[in-house]
Amino acid sequence: MDYICGVDEAGRGPLAGAVYAAAVILPQSHPIVGLNDSKKLTARQRERLFDEIRMHAVAWAVASASVAEIDILNILWATMLAMKRAVEALPVMPQEVLVDGNRTPDLVIPARAIVQGDATVPAISAASILAKVSRDREAERLEQEYPGYGFARHKGYPTPQHLEALSRLGPTPAHRQSFAPVRLAMGQGQFCLT
Repeated sequence: MDYICGVDEAGRGPLAGAVYAAAVILPQSHPIVGLNDSKKLTARQRERLFDEIRMHAVAWAVASASVAEIDILNILWATMLAMKRAVEALPVMPQEVLVDGNRTPDLVIPARAIVQGDATVPAISAASILAKVSRDREAERLEQEYPGYGFARHKGYPTPQHLEALSRLGPTPAHRQSFAPVRLAMGQGQFCLT
């Protein structure tokens, strides 16, 4: 049987936390109803589908690249690393990998990039959901570890609330120092929140 794997990421834009990627091989005989780009689903829908995907997928894996790796490599290459790790962690090797976006990680398996694949290819939609839920759960952990920043609400994205907390409290070890707002908070300038 030919296995096609979908791959997507979550967490390229936030100022804090790892970037996540997921790889999913879906069964041909048991379609999962409701798959879509994770950003078009509610948190409740994503949570329900997260469990269903993990239960019914032929294989799935979630991987990440750390804040340190993001700062060393840059966010693009850290994302490619997380995707590569997710594919390589699959217990079943696919014959082809379909990646959301316009580029693919360096893999030994043939891979194709599909722009907006998370909305059109079920396996990529499933990967989008696993990556997003995993990333959101990390934000919940950051909320507990670093109270006062609002990670549970903004998930690390540069919202006015997050920028204000960053300016007032300074960056945490979970913040990406290579991102400009974090560098500013480290004393290399001031925020303008207007």
